[in-house]
Amino acid sequence: MTDTIDASLTMSWDEWYAHDGLGLAQLIRAGDVTAEEVAAQAARAIRAVNPEICGVVEVFDDAVADSAGHGTNTQGPFAGLPFLMKDLGPTVAGRLQEQGSLYLKGNRPEKDAFLTTKIKQAGLNIIGRSTTPEFGCCSSAENPAVYVTRNPWDTGFTSCGSSAGSSVMVGAGVLPLAHGTDGGGSIRIPAGCCGAIGLKSSRGTFSIAPANSDFSSVVSTQGCISRTVRDTAAFVDSCRGGAPGEFMPFWHPETPFLEQIQNDPRRLKIAVSHEWGPYAATPHIAAELTRVAEFFESLGHYVEFVTPKVDFEKAYAAQTTCYISNFAQVVNNLLRMKGLDTPPEDLFEPMNIRIWEQGKDISYTTRADMQLDFNETARAFGAAFQEWDILLTPTTARETPTIGTTEYLTTTDNPSALDWFENLWGFFAYTPLNNLCGTPGMSLPLAVHANGLPLGMQIHAAQGNDGLLLQLAAQVERAIEGKWNQGRLPQVHVTKLG
Repeated sequence: MTDTIDASLTMSWDEWYAHDGLGLAQLIRAGDVTAEEVAAQAARAIRAVNPEICGVVEVFDDAVADSAGHGTNTQGPFAGLPFLMKDLGPTVAGRLQEQGSLYLKGNRPEKDAFLTTKIKQAGLNIIGRSTTPEFGCCSSAENPAVYVTRNPWDTGFTSCGSSAGSSVMVGAGVLPLAHGTDGGGSIRIPAGCCGAIGLKSSRGTFSIAPANSDFSSVVSTQGCISRTVRDTAAFVDSCRGGAPGEFMPFWHPETPFLEQIQNDPRRLKIAVSHEWGPYAATPHIAAELTRVAEFFESLGHYVEFVTPKVDFEKAYAAQTTCYISNFAQVVNNLLRMKGLDTPPEDLFEPMNIRIWEQGKDISYTTRADMQLDFNETARAFGAAFQEWDILLTPTTARETPTIGTTEYLTTTDNPSALDWFENLWGFFAYTPLNNLCGTPGMSLPLAVHANGLPLGMQIHAAQGNDGLLLQLAAQVERAIEGKWNQGRLPQVHVTKLG
């Protein structure tokens, strides 16, 4: 890996990687560096590693040159820190948002989303947009007609997704944190595959106003991918909250998360499982789960292998109905933008057309039945969390796929959306039910696949107990002295720049 950019470095790459987001912000506030110097070094890192892992669609050179020029509050907690926005979800005024799709080439929203204003107010300078699969509906950003995002630990493997570009850039040490969205695991899964930290927050944390649909916000949420627990805590503290008129209440903890994580949690009861109805982890992943469970026990927590009493088959069937019907409406809205009745086959990936065909005529009765199954599932997990503080599972049940494994991609020629989703659930078994129930889940880079790639382990809690997850994660981080991934670094990493 060779860095051919001529610009001088503000700090060495080892120094760069030694600071998390709040650490770099402290340097900016102290006057040791400027926000523009930090942005320039981040841009240099992007241009150095992007040819190998393809995590960034575009760098905004004007934002790199002027950290406050587009409304960033450089007095905020992150003090003008450079930040990547996933090319999906919250819009950025005047910037392209193409959502990984040929269909949306040239799409340029005119206004900031409400969450974008919160991100800027927090002092995060949006210097570019990161890759995502088409409309976020896929396991990884891998369509050669658009781009192929690769895992920094081994570029022959996928990053998973859908927050693909943000995960590989954080994993490669380019930036300390970046934006992600999570509608079924899209923050936690790629974070787990790329050796980063990914929190899917409780329902009612982040705004989707004004353009995104309340219809789908019940399962989808926003967030970040990071390298330290405190950066994630600071992001949530700074960016949470709803816009006026959003349909559901938005909650705030009595004590900010940054304060909560200063103290270890009380002794917790942790239930451990991986056999969820029709789906179970591979033997190696199950063994890694056992090892991590023993580590939690060594921290003083009570740990037991217990599977929640949930009708998993009913839950997975309901979430399939949810994703198919929700996504069909997303496609309908995209078609209305251009006055079309059907998705053009040369501009939409095949499985996204199949999902639209399957879901566009789903009846209200089917949706109502789905909601009853949602309720039953959420109540069952709620009952489990009356007895257990934390549920520990793997983040994924199968090995990270190699590049070109089309069975999980929306470029697949599989004719059945139902079959395609069932296969996805076998891989991403443990993440989507948090979205269904509105509960928080957090992937931590604590385990390793047999081939050496990172394997996330996920901690779950009851709705609104995000602070407990962050407390436990911070306790773990202190216990391992901040050495996530056993202190290993990926093949593609800023500290290896020449």
